[in-house]
Amino acid sequence: MNSATEPQTFDIVARIAECAPDLRSAERKVAARILDDLAGASRASIGALARDAAVSVATVTRFAKTVGCRDVRELKLRLAQAAAVGQRFLHAETPADAAGSIATRVFDELQTALAHNHQLLRQAPVARAAAALREARMIYVFGMGGGSTALADEARFRLVRLGRPVATYQDALLQRMVASTLSRDCVVVALSTTGRVPEMVENCRIARSYGATVVAITAPASPLAKLADWLIPIVAFETDFIYKPSSSRYAMMMALDVLVTELAVSQGDESRELLRRMKHALDAHRGGGDRQPLGD
Repeated sequence: MNSATEPQTFDIVARIAECAPDLRSAERKVAARILDDLAGASRASIGALARDAAVSVATVTRFAKTVGCRDVRELKLRLAQAAAVGQRFLHAETPADAAGSIATRVFDELQTALAHNHQLLRQAPVARAAAALREARMIYVFGMGGGSTALADEARFRLVRLGRPVATYQDALLQRMVASTLSRDCVVVALSTTGRVPEMVENCRIARSYGATVVAITAPASPLAKLADWLIPIVAFETDFIYKPSSSRYAMMMALDVLVTELAVSQGDESRELLRRMKHALDAHRGGGDRQPLGD
């Protein structure tokens, strides 16, 4: 393909995520199908994509053009290129270099996930989400499953350092109970890599019905993203190397760090004084130098 006809270079995953909130309902289904499995979508026929997303072939064609591709063929090419990143580390290794190869695999997939999600975060409404946290009477962090459960507590650890009233709930029934008690001055931070866990979506829907604000760190075009007041999008980049924990954990942690840092900066002197007190209390207890982390 010569330069005159070569399509403009862009990150197809970031483009889909950016367009997702403004897509029609049927096109959003196509986006969700693609983001769930980039590699599979790149190999599927237009008919299979339409069938899997429960839409028409015409909708898939329209979706391709909406996200900047000439046709479905170009869309599939760009998806294949996006899915192939990091695949060179998935070949079998000899026992002698297994440890080094695994370290490279983990690093490569982590780096890929962070690079792609960095672009999404640059366009996300982080400042408005942070403002909602700053003004909330109470913040509730919902997480379910492996990564989201752990990171819900991570969010609590970050927020409490900034003087924010915060609690975490990982049990679906407890989330449902808490959601029914909320009001307009409360914020739910919902963590879900897929945005498709039925209990999480329903619990956030209940919270919104009582006026609570929902900040969702989740996949764009997902059911959870659709009902969020403020969406901070993350996209998982999963490969065929099934033995490694999901790199999406790092993408979610980066999103949390960006959100909390935005909050800290927006609070200005209040944040600085709280962090100073915490550092003073820790140093008095454990000793150590000025550059030790604020925590352990």
